[in-house]
Amino acid sequence: MELPWLVGGDFYVILHEDEKIGGLPIHPPKYDDFAFFVNSCGLFDQGYKGSPFTWWNGRSNIECIFKRLDRILVNLPFQNMMLTIEVEHLISTGSDHAPLLITYGEQTTNFVKPFRFLNFWTKHDTFMEPKLKKVKATLSKLSRDTFGDIFKQLAILEDIVRGDRSTSFFHNHVTGKRKKLQLKRIRNGDGAWLEDQVQMASIAIEFYQRQFSKEGDSTDFSLLDNVPTMVTIEQNLELCRFPTLEEAKAAVFELSGDNVCGPDGFTGLFYQTY
Repeated sequence: MELPWLVGGDFYVILHEDEKIGGLPIHPPKYDDFAFFVNSCGLFDQGYKGSPFTWWNGRSNIECIFKRLDRILVNLPFQNMMLTIEVEHLISTGSDHAPLLITYGEQTTNFVKPFRFLNFWTKHDTFMEPKLKKVKATLSKLSRDTFGDIFKQLAILEDIVRGDRSTSFFHNHVTGKRKKLQLKRIRNGDGAWLEDQVQMASIAIEFYQRQFSKEGDSTDFSLLDNVPTMVTIEQNLELCRFPTLEEAKAAVFELSGDNVCGPDGFTGLFYQTY
């Protein structure tokens, strides 16, 4: 369907095994038809906030069963029209199903797109000119000036190779997955939920700073006296020495040229080329 489309409510079936707790186990044939229907219609689950389940059988202990039977599904035109879509599972009152609250708008959070080195840059004549200290900005500008909008060209190429229908499905899938994986809120140390992007970033940084910071300076290593010595003096000297340039080069050229080795976005081919 080319028009914006939103479908929501009680579908009376789960979409994944982890959407049910209690009772008899659910096998894929029980929900494969529903998954096929969702994919065939070009619909995407918008995710949710709140409890992971929307239905309860009203029983307790061993007879208790929870399921996520209610959900909101939209297609790509609706996603493009409403860039921010959030679904919340509210507390159920007077019913065994939880009501769903959907909020949407035209504004979305702007994230800085991470740098990713593209291997075909190395084939261009001017590739070796940028200075390393400004290499990211220089390469990004070189890409725009020389190759234009790379991702738009890749999309056109996909249209030619796979056909419009397949490419449309691919972009729908990527867009839906990106929205589903977006982190919308985080819990702080006091148990309170935060939804502001700046606060979420601050809490995440503080958590990992505490996680990896050094607390105290232990100087009692007597416990190590009980560990037998397995490494000789010669082996220890070999392990402690600095690697040679030849060893470093060999390690670099054993890297996969297509893989990104770290969060800086540079692939193995970048280091091999330079």
